[in-house]
Amino acid sequence: MLRKVAGAAASKPHVEIRQNGEQFYIKTSTTVRTTEINFLIGQEFNEETVDGRKCKSLATWETESKMYCRQTLLDGNGPRTFWTRELKGDELILVRKFVTKER
Repeated sequence: MLRKVAGAAASKPHVEIRQNGEQFYIKTSTTVRTTEINFLIGQEFNEETVDGRKCKSLATWETESKMYCRQTLLDGNGPRTFWTRELKGDELILVRKFVTKER
């Protein structure tokens, strides 16, 4: 049941993004949950992973149109996580990754 809810929530989110220079505000709304983050590129900020764990995050530019954000858990163990957001034409692509083993 949880997988179905998570799948439905992630399938068609409404995303609002505001940018003022290097300052970003991102609000993501689904039928299950709404999240909001404010951050400055290059400065750590508090965030939650997609499964609700508290973390410190650091967003940086990977390319001119793609940002990369590394998340570090504040408590407990779990996979290393990060996300990227890339603007391609009129489309915003969000990728979340979980790394469970070190290489």
